[in-house]
Amino acid sequence: MNIPNLLTVLRVLLIPVFILLFYLPFSGSHMAASAVFAVAAITDWFDGYLARRWEQSTPFGAFLDPVADKLMVAVALVLLVEEHHTLWLTLPAAIIIGREIVVSALREWMAELGARAQVAVSNLGKWKTAAQMLALVILLANPPVLSFWVVVGFLLLIIAAALTLWSMLHYLLAAWPHLSTEPKDK
Repeated sequence: MNIPNLLTVLRVLLIPVFILLFYLPFSGSHMAASAVFAVAAITDWFDGYLARRWEQSTPFGAFLDPVADKLMVAVALVLLVEEHHTLWLTLPAAIIIGREIVVSALREWMAELGARAQVAVSNLGKWKTAAQMLALVILLANPPVLSFWVVVGFLLLIIAAALTLWSMLHYLLAAWPHLSTEPKDK
């Protein structure tokens, strides 16, 4: 266990904390939940940076890091969809969660073929993640009342959903030669 892996584990452990804070009945609950989510999101960047910088990448970290990210984002989206009850949040949330399922399955399948590098994380995915995390921090911090910040959060989430679709298309096109081949006779 090294510091980057501990930061990844911390990110997973912070999920129930931000859920609890989100639902607690006090005036600063949204801001507190958002702050915990923001800390978790920062550890996502920081653990990867430290693992590369200190050459401490491990199989455990390579497995848990994307799982922690997807859990964190999916939980935040579910909380927000349940609270906001609006198409402007529900549709991007469904796109983001659906894309994660498709791309995870695609990466697993491509790994079985020995071609996982063709669907590795791209810079487009990093921009998507940045827009998504910022949107979630903003939306978690604000109650479901139409305000300037809620609109900014919705717009960022819509941008993240568009980037999500674009990156999914990029991954599918990279994998297409493997997806479109005829099955081999056994």
